[in-house]
Amino acid sequence: MPMQPWFREAKLGVFLHYGVYAVDGVPESWAFYHGDVPHERYMSQLGRFTASAYDPGEWAAVFARAGARYAVLTARHHDGVALWDTGQGDLSVVARSPAGRDLVAPYTEALRERGLKVGLYYSHSDWNHPDYATAVHPQPHDEEMRTNPYASARPGQEDPEAWARFLAYRDAQVGELVTRFRPDLLWFDGEWERSEEQWGLSALAELILAGNPDTVLNARMLSHGDYATPEQGVPVVAPEGPWELCLTVNDSWGFQHHDHRHKSVRQLVRHLAETIGMGGNLLLAVGPREDGTIPAEQAARLEGLGEWVAKHAAAVYGTVAGLPAGHHYGPSTLSADRRTLYLMCFDAPRETVSLRGLRTPVKRVRVMGSGTALEHRVVGGLGGVPGVLWIDAPQAEDVDAYATVLAVELDGEPELYRGTGRD
Repeated sequence: MPMQPWFREAKLGVFLHYGVYAVDGVPESWAFYHGDVPHERYMSQLGRFTASAYDPGEWAAVFARAGARYAVLTARHHDGVALWDTGQGDLSVVARSPAGRDLVAPYTEALRERGLKVGLYYSHSDWNHPDYATAVHPQPHDEEMRTNPYASARPGQEDPEAWARFLAYRDAQVGELVTRFRPDLLWFDGEWERSEEQWGLSALAELILAGNPDTVLNARMLSHGDYATPEQGVPVVAPEGPWELCLTVNDSWGFQHHDHRHKSVRQLVRHLAETIGMGGNLLLAVGPREDGTIPAEQAARLEGLGEWVAKHAAAVYGTVAGLPAGHHYGPSTLSADRRTLYLMCFDAPRETVSLRGLRTPVKRVRVMGSGTALEHRVVGGLGGVPGVLWIDAPQAEDVDAYATVLAVELDGEPELYRGTGRD
């Protein structure tokens, strides 16, 4: 299936790790997997998970103000606790928590009312399912995965029938998500614990696409994925094809009481600019409290980012990757018609902004937000080596607090010189 155009054009999404782990503020699922929290204590959070202030309409309003075009909610993490009324056992917040209701349906409805695309996260692995630790990856990538009792069978204790039952359970749950909620995107995880053949991903992809052929799948569907998902750091070299950087607002995916290391709005603007400048999307993660409220510090950062995005929307949405490194000291994007370059300047420009190796004549340069026109000129150049385009720096009143964007209107598509200069 060809990639859905909305994904490449969206540029910004919000990632929500919401589940019982927010009660005690422990790492989602990993807390008991690594033995940091006893399993019994971890699962006791189910009895204290209320979602008492859960208002997905308010979530969607915040996401829209942030400039996000989609969101992804953890419908079921590695701990196996479903946020919807699954027919596959009773390990859900509907059946076993004071929340007592489906949390996925109102989320999908709220996003669609705002015109946002609906993403649902689902982990292939389930460290609570009795049939899960009945197989072993043929080439486990680390010793812990091979020996952890939640992840793998003990040597000689593999049980193919039990594993088949687990896959039937997994397929049934994914089928519920597809038929009930028709997500625009399914964000899988946990794929590292089995091989593609063991997971039966061909059959799973067929099941999903039969229910909704327009579903976007991430790379954790392995060869059936549509786009790459690097985490927690802008790649130095962009992945091939569509991709999305998954980045936390603080240091944690889910809510953790002690984590106050929130990135500033300026840092988030930089992450977004660098990501879209390389042709990717930013999926920015926040962790709601167990009652369903997004911490004020995180909501404020989403909205601060949204103010910058709204001011520079043409440089964000529907653009493609800009100039390769070396032409401009900062990221850039290129309009869909390939006639406008958007140069992003994180620091206040002094005297001039330079653009090197551009052969295409420039018609006009203006400051986004204010529309102020800037004088510009080409200096130097010899033979086939173009001169440097020097753009006068904007005045202080035109400089953005987070990143100033200059729209460079071209007389044709950009033609770049990539050589080493005349000998």
